Amino acid sequence: MMAEEARTLTIEITRFDPDRDEVPKTQEYEIQVQDDWKVLDAINYIKDEVDPSLSHRWSCRMAVCGSCGMMLNGEPKLTCKTALSDYDSKLKIEPLANFPIVRDLVVDMDGFMEKFRKVKPWIVRAKERAEDMENLSEKGTFSQSPAQLASFKQFSMCINCLLCYAACPVIANEPEFIGPAAIALGHRYNLDTRDEGDGQRNAIFRGEGTVFSCSFANECSEVCPKNVDPAAAVNQAKLGAVVDWAKGLILPRGGA
Repeated sequence: MMAEEARTLTIEITRFDPDRDEVPKTQEYEIQVQDDWKVLDAINYIKDEVDPSLSHRWSCRMAVCGSCGMMLNGEPKLTCKTALSDYDSKLKIEPLANFPIVRDLVVDMDGFMEKFRKVKPWIVRAKERAEDMENLSEKGTFSQSPAQLASFKQFSMCINCLLCYAACPVIANEPEFIGPAAIALGHRYNLDTRDEGDGQRNAIFRGEGTVFSCSFANECSEVCPKNVDPAAAVNQAKLGAVVDWAKGLILPRGGA
């Protein structure tokens, strides 16, 4: 039986060297590919065997780290998870949309990290409950029931891949919008029974880059590789922010 002829694929990649280029350009690579390759395998092949000057991010290869997100024929996807066989003759690879380009396929994440920190993605305790070690065994741990965990678990699955930001039409027009991933994670902690920082986060949600900028296009949930459903989190956060505001009118925080 004769061996199958190797498949040739033309891959067009965005190239940008900030020391040489004023604007991004594109470069085509025609390579032989294997049927079982993911898109990341093709990019790594080009980097290792064809053009070592190519810059891109990747790490785990298992859709866990979230670092290999790119635009594939205009759609934000994880390159380690996307089969190269999905593309017949030509594939266009670009850096994630709505982010400044650092070099080639690498984007600047500083703006996202600033939004991420704004929502305080950790358990905030308004009142310290520190206890002596001798009493700890009597009090036990601050546990949660399966039902309490289930209320926010989905929103905790985010891997910060930024695909939702690349897909979000609001981010494209309003860069100050805090964005789906940050809102989903902030909402996750608002739902956590151990947390007491919901008032602080809801103030952020109602402030600059408000959750109410969201037009519910649902693009963020469509591209999420972990089924976090950030669109649902955003809409739940809208309701939570309004309820928190209304409660503040009736029972001002810190008042009797």
